[in-house]
Amino acid sequence: QVELVESGGGLVQAGGSLRLSCAASGSIFSINDMGWYRQAPGKQRELVATIIRGGSTNYADSVKGRFTISRDNVKNTVYLQMNRLKPEDTAVYYCNAGVVTKTMDLLHEFDLWGQGTQVTVSS
Repeated sequence: QVELVESGGGLVQAGGSLRLSCAASGSIFSINDMGWYRQAPGKQRELVATIIRGGSTNYADSVKGRFTISRDNVKNTVYLQMNRLKPEDTAVYYCNAGVVTKTMDLLHEFDLWGQGTQVTVSS
């Protein structure tokens, strides 16, 4: 069984920093795109940042210059360094990964989500 486990959420004052981690475990052949999404109360889930296996990144305009996504392909882990946090960054943050598994000679890719971690920024 393959799963994503997130950690690092919490309560922080505006202007502070948090670092989220998301580790994939199980019978993994490889991982393609990885990313972070967030969902605030009463709002739809939105993209925060993504990173491809080769390292190219993409950010939502609202977090550019404040958040940095990175990954460790050996550890199958993706990180989100969040600096200069604002109250509007308050949300549940979800990790996402395109996981590839191998059964016999067949590769199968599927979209996997973590359970979410709460980030609360107080003003």
